[in-house]
Amino acid sequence: MNNEPFWYKTAVFYELYIRAYQDSTGDGHGDFRGAIQHLDHIQSLGVDCIWIMPHYASPLKDDGYDIADYYQVHPDYGTLEDFKAFLDAAHARGLKVVTDLVTNHTSDQHPWFQAARQDKNSPYRDYYVWSDTGTEYSDARIIFLDTEASNWTYDDVAGQYFWHRFYSSQPDLNYDNPQVHEEMFNVIRHWLDMGLDGFRVDAIPYLYEREGTNCENLPETHAFLQKMRRMVDTEYPGRVLIAEANQWPEDLLPYFGTEENPEFQICFHFPIMPRLYQAVKSGDKTPIEEIWARTPDIPKNAQWMTFLRNHDELTLEMVTPEVRQWMWDNYAPDPRMKLNLGIRRRLAPLLDDNKAKWFLLHTLFLSLPGTPIVYYGDEIGMGDNIWLPDRHGCRTPMQWNSEKNGGFSNAAETYFPIHTDPVYGYQTRNVAVQEKDSTSYLNLMRFLLKARQSVPAFGDGVFEFVGTGSRSVMAYTRSIPNQTVLCLFNLSDQPQNAHLNLPDTFTDLLAANPAMQYQLAPDGQALKIAPFAAHWFL
Repeated sequence: MNNEPFWYKTAVFYELYIRAYQDSTGDGHGDFRGAIQHLDHIQSLGVDCIWIMPHYASPLKDDGYDIADYYQVHPDYGTLEDFKAFLDAAHARGLKVVTDLVTNHTSDQHPWFQAARQDKNSPYRDYYVWSDTGTEYSDARIIFLDTEASNWTYDDVAGQYFWHRFYSSQPDLNYDNPQVHEEMFNVIRHWLDMGLDGFRVDAIPYLYEREGTNCENLPETHAFLQKMRRMVDTEYPGRVLIAEANQWPEDLLPYFGTEENPEFQICFHFPIMPRLYQAVKSGDKTPIEEIWARTPDIPKNAQWMTFLRNHDELTLEMVTPEVRQWMWDNYAPDPRMKLNLGIRRRLAPLLDDNKAKWFLLHTLFLSLPGTPIVYYGDEIGMGDNIWLPDRHGCRTPMQWNSEKNGGFSNAAETYFPIHTDPVYGYQTRNVAVQEKDSTSYLNLMRFLLKARQSVPAFGDGVFEFVGTGSRSVMAYTRSIPNQTVLCLFNLSDQPQNAHLNLPDTFTDLLAANPAMQYQLAPDGQALKIAPFAAHWFL
């Protein structure tokens, strides 16, 4: 296993939804023992670290992000012993494992909240944020616009309002109470003691509330996060902390902290993601260049984290209202495809199941600065089910083969129905079929991740745009002292001419792949680049 201190800078992550992966008990739900059976598949992709979505005991009102017991595994997923077995089996294959840590809120079923609401004098009352009027902090936005009318909910038992930034079944913890800090640190110790490699820390901008502010990114929040990082660095050196904060790039910079007071090694770069889709659909690189111009330099031991899709909606919070509408018009023509300020669809359907677009988007995202994440199922171009509510349509069972339930489970009924439609149904869209096809999504993914691994500059290289004389042709270099890679893309569905100086001798790292070979043709002083072509020139 890669135990370099900065392994995360060159790594690729795989986001794993345990419920969706493999059912080993026949109850229709995936579990840790089942997931162990497919670790070889994950390893074969060429990823370095698995990120597990919440696996804790939970009433599942928000798919596990509503935690009722931080110390237990959800019974559908197995036991603590099963979790440890999974961790050991992953480590044996050289794969690291991080899990979600939800610091901002608990479930309303958590014993802390139950004790808090029932007794005003309980020490747990002060674990949450209460109000007699529910009028405080009126400058804070409502995040789940489609379901919540307010950030305050009245609790009949408590006789007061409690504060929540997400669903009303998820009361926010009160970080003004130092006891809450200690509770969270003990949770962190519990899992790191088992050998876990770190956490993706969920919803961190919202930990504190202050009147007259939007209750996001407050100085008190950063002070707590620095304290958390110091604890982890002191007691568990080498473990990684990843910040999930859907913010503008300049607002993310403080979450890396400073050399003296670090916070997170990695921060998600949310705003780059919708602009990749925007650029490919419009054939115009401008949105990517503009957001990169707003992206600050980060500390040398830090890294961005990038993704194309994940378990949530494709968020459009960080674009203008005009761009948001344009994205909805182009990527979510059916109203059922929208959710909150986003789009609840999977990667392949978003790209009309067009392999050339899929390949282009991956070559872009895998060569931009950042640690990339692959979402389970996207390696085979899985479909979505827009008839399921909330974000569930992107969280359906993994499709392994053409047997019953796609080889996921032998149960009569699975937790969500498996896809059976003609294009994305498990009968034809599955791992076993794609193993045999050298041009399949699965083998293209393996090819790209292997190619990426051979380029250290993609992990840590200096990033610089190169002019091409065309809005549709994007080029940039990634360079470290002994390696420079020129990345060249045609974002449009038409051939394009570009003016740029290629090195005298070069290797196109993507030319070895027979499925997506694009010839570059000199056209007078220009280069003619094929539609949706992608090149990594070494």
